[in-house]
Amino acid sequence: MAFLRSVARCNSFVSKKLHIRSNAEFNGKLLRSELLASHRYYNELKRELNTRFNSSIASATSGHKPQQKATQNEKGMSPKDPLDLSFNNPNAAFKSKTTGELIRGYVVYLLCSSTYLVDNNLKLMKVFKALLGERLFALMMKQTFYGHFVAGEDRHKIIPTLERLRSFGVKPILDYSVEEDLSQEEAEKREVESISSRLSNVRLIVDSLFGYNDSRSSTSQAPAAPVTSSDKALPQYTVDKTFADRRYKVSSARTYFYLNEATCERNMEIFIKCLEAVSGATFGTGITAIKLTALGRPQLLLQMSEVITRTRQYMMELVGGQGNVMTHHKTIKDLEQYYSSMGDNKDVKEFLKNITSDKEGILHLFPWSGIVDDNAQLSETFRVPDPKTGQMRRLTSQIPPKEEEMFRNMIRRLNTIAKAAEELDVRIMIDAEQTYFQPAISRITLEMMRKYNKEKAIVFNTYQCYLKEAYSEVCTDLEQAKRQNFFFGAKLVRGAYMEQERARASALGYADPINPSYEATTQMYHKTLTECLRRIKILKDQGEAANRIGIMVASHNEDTVRFALQKMEEIGISPEDKVICFGQLLGMCDYITMPLGQSGYSAYKYIPYGPVNEVLPYLSRRAVENKGVLQKIKKEKRLLRTEILRRLIRGQLFYKPEGKYIPI
Repeated sequence: MAFLRSVARCNSFVSKKLHIRSNAEFNGKLLRSELLASHRYYNELKRELNTRFNSSIASATSGHKPQQKATQNEKGMSPKDPLDLSFNNPNAAFKSKTTGELIRGYVVYLLCSSTYLVDNNLKLMKVFKALLGERLFALMMKQTFYGHFVAGEDRHKIIPTLERLRSFGVKPILDYSVEEDLSQEEAEKREVESISSRLSNVRLIVDSLFGYNDSRSSTSQAPAAPVTSSDKALPQYTVDKTFADRRYKVSSARTYFYLNEATCERNMEIFIKCLEAVSGATFGTGITAIKLTALGRPQLLLQMSEVITRTRQYMMELVGGQGNVMTHHKTIKDLEQYYSSMGDNKDVKEFLKNITSDKEGILHLFPWSGIVDDNAQLSETFRVPDPKTGQMRRLTSQIPPKEEEMFRNMIRRLNTIAKAAEELDVRIMIDAEQTYFQPAISRITLEMMRKYNKEKAIVFNTYQCYLKEAYSEVCTDLEQAKRQNFFFGAKLVRGAYMEQERARASALGYADPINPSYEATTQMYHKTLTECLRRIKILKDQGEAANRIGIMVASHNEDTVRFALQKMEEIGISPEDKVICFGQLLGMCDYITMPLGQSGYSAYKYIPYGPVNEVLPYLSRRAVENKGVLQKIKKEKRLLRTEILRRLIRGQLFYKPEGKYIPI
């Protein structure tokens, strides 16, 4: 196991040490004494939190009878409130909050309704910080935006928030939301330097094999005629300075920019600390969000994504048809026939030997398990037979040893995080990113599922339903999970990069990967979700474990949540099956999350945390995102106003939340 797994360092994080450690230390083994200390500390933390939680349940139930409409099963079981599918019950939405928190939320949403304040929010926050000083500014933010959208400054200070959410039936997805406040110029410089160094060499080699005119999307289905070498690059994988700042037109997703390997190591340790915090505070039901671009050089993901796209095109050219490799339903014997004209070629035989396949056919042309598990050399792995000459051609240029090591470091970091999640019995959700990174991210994530999801879903992939290919990608991955016998975990989202993706496709001359309308995206989301539910029902009908497929409906759209609930009831999936959960951001759509948790459904809040002065970019994005969903703000304000008035009339201004629910 790589270093940095120790939690003996959990009470302090000395970043300067990370910058001076050698590569040898990065690949060192965790001391046994450190591991034992880690487990002792977190076992003690769990026992302490369990005691505190049980005592709070006892005090809440000893002097208070359950609400008349709530049902109490047997002694010690969690009550369940009836669910209002219109999500218009202010009491159910806000019974977990004090009146002061309701007033703060109402003020925050009023401010988010101001176009001027939202458009200039980051500048205004910096002005107030300069005028008030750090201490007063931090106090002001805790009483407004920070207090509403962020749980606390560190993993110890967020525990009261996690405990309160738990007592109202809601579980956390933790995210350490500290972001670098980079200028556009600095962001562009980092991105270009980290990506563009060798892409021209990559394209010269792959284009010499394929001879494509790829002014179309990588998912286009018809091959193009050969053209001159000047026209051969796939535009989707071109580095363009206009889009080098990956924050461009993105308000709802965090962006990591590569600095060096030490920074990636620090990010890994932060993710592990999130896992440890969520394990200690939620007794194994929590989740941590992971971004793969935080763990390695983006160029590696860009190159691998292009290789995957080229591989799909190679298969289409070779056997005809459409889609990715698995959807062609070809066997190794089929490929032997295609290569028969090459004679007794030992390189072709070795290539065929390493193809990933089963009795139903070929899954992958390359041994991805070797790439993830065995540190296989990328330059030697990504080679295919040239159908014209029989020679083996690389789908990527010769990768220098230093960059091979960078890739292995990225995979090692992800393996370390996944292994920590497995040991702590919590889950990780790997976020989706831009389409030029996503083929590699999904491929690596599926291999992590194959490796770690043998007994339950530990690793989840994220699917953006605003993409035209979302449904087919989910179906393909579900099929791979079935054939390779691992548990499949998916988070379904609408997507965070729509404006950027459309602008980039238009500027660089490839097909727009985004659905044409909001309604089309909703249809794609519902279609994809329905397919997942259909397959879960098949598992139940066949007497197999339904939890072999686990889905998070991560949406702030109440129509989509309502659709999911109605489909669950229609096909006979209950909350107790523990196969469908719902997730929303902290400080947003409480009228959806809280009633779900209190009604016995698996409900999550995405919980950001970090020091006040270091989460300003995150808070800025939340303000912009709320401006874009004025109808949701309008409903949230109405419900907040109604609940505040109700408490005022009933003399409950000093209401103290005391939950008695137990998350499923």
